[in-house]
Amino acid sequence: MPRKVTAKKLIVTPIVIVLALIGTYVWISNVSLDPIEKNSLSGALVRQALWQHIRLTAYSTFFVLVIAIPLGIALTRGGVRKASPVATAIANLGQSIPSIGLLALLTFWLGIGPRTALVGMVAYAVLPVLSNTMSGLRGIDPQLVDAARGIGMSGFGVLTKVELPLAVPLILAGVRNALVLNVGTGTLAGFVSGGGLGTLITNGIVTQRTRVLIVGSVLAVALALFVDWLASLAELQLTPRGLEES
Repeated sequence: MPRKVTAKKLIVTPIVIVLALIGTYVWISNVSLDPIEKNSLSGALVRQALWQHIRLTAYSTFFVLVIAIPLGIALTRGGVRKASPVATAIANLGQSIPSIGLLALLTFWLGIGPRTALVGMVAYAVLPVLSNTMSGLRGIDPQLVDAARGIGMSGFGVLTKVELPLAVPLILAGVRNALVLNVGTGTLAGFVSGGGLGTLITNGIVTQRTRVLIVGSVLAVALALFVDWLASLAELQLTPRGLEES
């Protein structure tokens, strides 16, 4: 079931994010940093890591949508339905394997770099969008579909004007889950030289600099909360009005 978006959450979440970022900035600005910490936490490097993480999340989510939504629609049509258990099982492999293990396996095929991180993030986030698309379309009352066909709608018209609008809440919930998953999985990109905020976390671990590790972690958590908040707004705007309270 899609998570209900409350007015309280829409107000509280950005406040929590801002307070966490301000608190971290004030703390890190008032402690004595050694040369390694100063280099790792320089403004240019932090901005670069944040921008890389945002790009990885955006690109991976785009590919997830391009793959999962059309595939989910196809797997609810005619004879293709028989392949849905196989497709779901394959998509489930991405989340069955620990994300760091998946990235490690991909390095044998793709080497290290952003491409490996991107493929791993897509594989890890396909399942929620695919399963929610299929569930949303399958959960529609067959009588509504029959009525649409009865007034002369084509199969494509029924899909675009009846089925997809009714499935929107579940599909958007899957997209929202995929976005947050991609932000989290993106932190592991640093282990395969994929960039992102995982670079700060990895540097903090390797150099045994707790402050670097904390800053990278706080930024990653703040980004995940911010992305989820934006997805909540999109969910409110894109859900058909008649389905908001259902």
